[in-house]
Amino acid sequence: MPESLQAASSDISPRLIRGIGLGGATALNMIDMIGVGPFITIPLIVGAMGGPQAMLGWILGAGFAICDGLVWAELGAAMPGSGGSYRYLREIYGPNRLGRLISFLFIWQLSFSAPLSIASGSIGLAGYASYFWPRLEHQYMARDWNLQIPLLGNLQLRWLVSGATFLAIGIVVLAAVLLYRKITSIGWLSQLLLAGVLITIGWIIVAGLTHFNAARAFSFPVGAFTLSHNFFLGLGSAMLIAAYDYWGYYNVCFLGDEVKDPGWTIPRALLLSILLVGCLYVVMNISILGVVPWQEMTQSGPSNRGLYVVSIFMQRVYGTWAANLVTAMVMWTAFASVFSLMLGYSRVPYAAALDGNYFKAFSRVHPEHRFPYVSLLALGGVALLFCFLSLADVIAALVVIRITLQFLVQAIGVIVLRIRRPDLPRPFRMWLYPLPALIASVGFVFILIYRTNSLTQIRYALVILMTGMIIYTIRAWRNREWPFGVGVAAPVEEVPSN
Repeated sequence: MPESLQAASSDISPRLIRGIGLGGATALNMIDMIGVGPFITIPLIVGAMGGPQAMLGWILGAGFAICDGLVWAELGAAMPGSGGSYRYLREIYGPNRLGRLISFLFIWQLSFSAPLSIASGSIGLAGYASYFWPRLEHQYMARDWNLQIPLLGNLQLRWLVSGATFLAIGIVVLAAVLLYRKITSIGWLSQLLLAGVLITIGWIIVAGLTHFNAARAFSFPVGAFTLSHNFFLGLGSAMLIAAYDYWGYYNVCFLGDEVKDPGWTIPRALLLSILLVGCLYVVMNISILGVVPWQEMTQSGPSNRGLYVVSIFMQRVYGTWAANLVTAMVMWTAFASVFSLMLGYSRVPYAAALDGNYFKAFSRVHPEHRFPYVSLLALGGVALLFCFLSLADVIAALVVIRITLQFLVQAIGVIVLRIRRPDLPRPFRMWLYPLPALIASVGFVFILIYRTNSLTQIRYALVILMTGMIIYTIRAWRNREWPFGVGVAAPVEEVPSN
């Protein structure tokens, strides 16, 4: 392992506890993947393609997730440490050169995309809760915000205040409170949360298959598979939503210093979670389409209200009692996702701060429970602000920002690292190299470009990129780092808590 990685790993390892095995790692990935997304985005993805052919979005999404998962598996096994992509990008592009800028930009975008991801689960949970309490959907205030930026164009943002907004904020606060403890007490909690997730999906699948109507499930509209311009626009939009639904398979990579035998555990947890969740998604959604007509789903999709497809599904199969019970279980699932997201992402700014490449305060570790509490609270605080946005806007912004400033450079980077560092020990090597990395890159570009209103979120990603480069340039000039000097800021020692 390169000296830079050994030093960074030695800085972190004594502070964190290796308490997560294969079962816990897979559970954390799966509850991250199976949040409220697959339950609340069914009308959105069906509406994007105008029929049950939208299942292509989930099927292709699983394929791209496996390809990208192989990228994460190779990098995670070769560089097991807290921080995930931060460590990978830094080493791939040179820790004292371009890699320092790219890894900083990753952390900078994560300051937006991680809270967006946390907020999406909270907003989705609050939306499902409106099945119980319809008044939660009542909007007290809604405003549009516009800003004209030279060269980039008009930035648009819509924020709203409703009863569901305040519930979403409460969910973020509750997750932060539960995570304010030792990592060893979180492993069993993650598996308990996963049990609720699997019971929910299992019940939906059994109910759907026992009341399945094939004619309803596969009632494709005329021209459903005609390879026209509109077909590919719809497919791009559907795959954007599917990407959101699948993301989370890499969560264990952000906890590398807290995983037992990471070179063996990380790749297996990644691939197991993708395969298991992919099978569950396809079977579950076919089951739902066999009970609830897709035409009905497309009517609720554009309004972003009343997206309780699973509740409606259970009501028609078993009655009101089943609808109420499954709604509560979906809310449990959504909270499990928020919990897992906040846990994983809180370790990333911490690792960067220890490395001297992010704000020093994020290196603080709780004196008793030994977890990065400043990072946890900071991401949770930003997520509270994003709870004022709509779910559709949060999902689109999250996916585009993450693809542009993380996934593309990492998928290409695994090839760059093979060329630059062929001697690097790799406990796991990507199958059929470099084909999976190339397929993942093509898929990401397709999602970015080939969909309706694609420039809206790309502008936000470019703004984050530009502001991040300005901040990095100022910090690098003050610290005489690359490209203004060869020196690198010394790693930060653990900051004691008063």
